[in-house]
Amino acid sequence: MRRLLMMACLLAAATPATAAELVVSVTNIRAATGSIGCLLFNAEQGFPGDPAAAVARLALPASGAAVTCRFAGIAPGTYAVGVSHDANGNGRIDTNMFGIPTEDWGVSNNIRPGMRAPRFDESALQVPEGPARGIEIRLGR
Repeated sequence: MRRLLMMACLLAAATPATAAELVVSVTNIRAATGSIGCLLFNAEQGFPGDPAAAVARLALPASGAAVTCRFAGIAPGTYAVGVSHDANGNGRIDTNMFGIPTEDWGVSNNIRPGMRAPRFDESALQVPEGPARGIEIRLGR
């Protein structure tokens, strides 16, 4: 019985967990100052800019015209990505008196509504199990 239990444990440990990977190429970086923040969301709550609501967060130095945010080992599913450029390095995205960002930003599917923030459902994409899914997000204001 002990031998059977040990074999079952070994088989369970050898079975790979389902995992997915999303690789986000952030382009149109206008200045090599500050940092690029990438937030990964699996629900509408907090999208596109609340780090506390994101399932994963990355901050990379803004270097050159593009950076790559890699979200590895995530569960396959529906996600949306919000990206921002904290150009002055003050740790937040600056906005004007109406709450409109004055620093560059972008979201998955490159949605840019005129008078409101992008919604999760229009920015959502499927990330399947297996090879990495790659997307491009172009920054702008």
